[in-house]
Amino acid sequence: MAWWAWLTVGALLLVAELTIVDLEFYLVLLGVSALAVGGLELAGLAGPYWTQWLLFGLFSIGSLTIFRRRIYGRLRPPPEHAIPEGAVGAVAVATETIAPGASGNVTLRGARWRANNIGTEVIDAGSACRVEDSEGLVLDVRVEG
Repeated sequence: MAWWAWLTVGALLLVAELTIVDLEFYLVLLGVSALAVGGLELAGLAGPYWTQWLLFGLFSIGSLTIFRRRIYGRLRPPPEHAIPEGAVGAVAVATETIAPGASGNVTLRGARWRANNIGTEVIDAGSACRVEDSEGLVLDVRVEG
């Protein structure tokens, strides 16, 4: 493939990732790989078509494996609904009645969370409950006081 075709494909992939879809930097790294192959072809170092495609595949797999998680982690903030630091010990408010051993919804720091009542008492809707632990996006709570 001609050098200008690789550069065009690379630029289109970059533009697609940055303006149209958010695929967590997959298209960015594929675009950078295409640009790298285009640069090598422009310099006369890429060789025949099969070598260019092999280089593109190696650059793509290598960059996705090595760099994607690091780059994405630095440029994107943590999820909005991630359990806040120091949630254990915080006081949440039940938005519905939660029986012992059952699950329900609570509000903690303005966000709604799924919660398991790990205590022996019923948590009434609107009452306070203390966060004892968290597993993933689910809080373990019991009646406050």
